[in-house]
This record gives sequence, C-alpha cells and structure tokens, in this order.
Amino acid sequence: MPTPRDPYTVLGISKTATVDEIKQAYRLLAKRYHPDLNPGRPDIEQRFKEISGAYTLLSDPDKRVRFDRGEIDTNGNDRPERHYRPHGARGAGSSFNGFADDDLFSDLFGNTRRRGDGTGANAGVKARGSDIAYSVSVPFVEAAMGTKRRINLSTGKSLEVAIPPGTEDQQKLRLKGQGLAGLAGAGAGDAIVEVHVEPHPLFTRRDMDVYIDLPVSLPEAVLGATIKVPTLDGTVAVKVPKGSNTGTTLRLKGKGIPDTDARAGGDQYVKLTVVLPDQPDAELFTFLEQWAKDKAYDVRKKLDLG
Repeated sequence: MPTPRDPYTVLGISKTATVDEIKQAYRLLAKRYHPDLNPGRPDIEQRFKEISGAYTLLSDPDKRVRFDRGEIDTNGNDRPERHYRPHGARGAGSSFNGFADDDLFSDLFGNTRRRGDGTGANAGVKARGSDIAYSVSVPFVEAAMGTKRRINLSTGKSLEVAIPPGTEDQQKLRLKGQGLAGLAGAGAGDAIVEVHVEPHPLFTRRDMDVYIDLPVSLPEAVLGATIKVPTLDGTVAVKVPKGSNTGTTLRLKGKGIPDTDARAGGDQYVKLTVVLPDQPDAELFTFLEQWAKDKAYDVRKKLDLG
C-alpha cells in the first residue's frame, strides 16, 4: 500500500496553520472533491477520504500535537516502534467512515446521515445544489427602463431573464432553483446573475436621478430658447430661461429612473454649458468690444487669488 501523505500537505497548509485556517482549507477541498459532486470517479472518492482523514487528525488539538511529536501516524494510530499509551487514538482495527466533521458537513451540504450499511463516504448525503454565477451586460437605458436577456445555463437550459427597471451596475438577480441539482432529493441551487450596466455617453446616474450635461449656444443662453433634451424615454422640449449661464441646472420632474416596488422614481437634471461658436465672426468680436467698454464685469472677484 502507498504511504499516506502528510496531512498538512493534503490540506495545503503550513504546520503553523490556525484552527480556522485548517477548517477553511478543508471546506474548500471538501466542496471540490466530494464524491456526490463527482459521480463515477473512484480517484475522487479516495482523494476525499484522504482530505477528510487529514482534517480529522489536524482538527483535534490533542491528536495534532501527538502527530507533530511523532507519537501517532497519519491514521491516528500509535506508531509500533514507540510505546506510547493510545490516549484515545483510533485503534488499528478501526476504519475511517468518510465524515471528518458532521457539524461542518451540515454547514457545507445541509443535513447529513450515514448509510446504514456503513459503505461509501458519500452515502446518504442530502445536500442542496450549488449556486452558479452568470453575468450579462445591459445598455444604460435598458437597465434603467427594464428589459429582458436570454442566458444559457450550464445545465443546457436557455432561460429569459427579466431585468427589472432601475437595475444598477453589478446588481445580482437570483433565479430560484436554476442552479445545480441537489443530492438525495434536496432542492436545486440558484442561478445568480450579475448585471453589468454599460456606461452611456450622455447620462449618468445617482440613486434614482439621472444627470446630463447639455451644451447651449450663446444666443440660447442669453436670450432664452426652447430646446430638445434627450431623456430615458425620448426627447422632450425644455425652456431655457433668459440669462442662463454655464452651470445653470434644470430639473425635469419624473424623468429619472422609473418607480420600482422599493423606491419612488427619480428626476432628470440638465446642467447647461454655454458654448461659443467654433469660429466667432468679426461682428461678434466688434459687438463685445463695444459692449465691454461700459458693461465689463469681474467673474473672479469672489475668488481668493492672492
């Protein structure tokens, strides 16, 4: 028979590992190598027994100390060449049943029970199926207004997923029972769909409100005008007040993220930016020169420029 591997090596931990580190390592390995999740794999079952045996030894402080001193072997048996008292160690005739820690397995796989005939490390384990993560990308406006996306599940099933209005970037949607099948009659896991909202060239979002920076011409800002403004559900006509300036913000009530079951709908805020023509003509220069002689004003007087 091959010599059993060192339990620290089996769990992938150092000899100074804490109790919590031992348990965490075991959790990860047990989930990966549990035979019920790898049917028809004798090698996996043997690996699982090895992992569980290592955890059984190292999770017991007394056995761990005795193993580190060389008093017992990897199976918890007294070493023949030494004459130490068994001290509660497993005798040579005992056998490992495959469950290193029933309480831990209750946490990992739900309620567990051992097979009545005592065979098989994974016999009778009742475990809820694992959740599976997916991701979808959705344009900004569609995420705000609500949409649908079809995803292909790892089970081979194709499913149309409703993206509710107001969905935020990295928000997770839970699809009950669409994960991996459960074991021994336990329920299936869930599909967890993470939604990635694509940035928009115009709109940004803060909570349920939508913001947009909108350029206006010099005449529109000075004289006032009615202009078209894009919103989530199309363009609307908006009146720019006379004498508007860069930074003037207009509120479009109810034009933000729509109402949801949990929150009231938001508004859209339009921040104006006054933009000069790309090539101002001579007439504009002449007018401003004459106008500034009598109407000059200091826009920086409130700044502390030293």
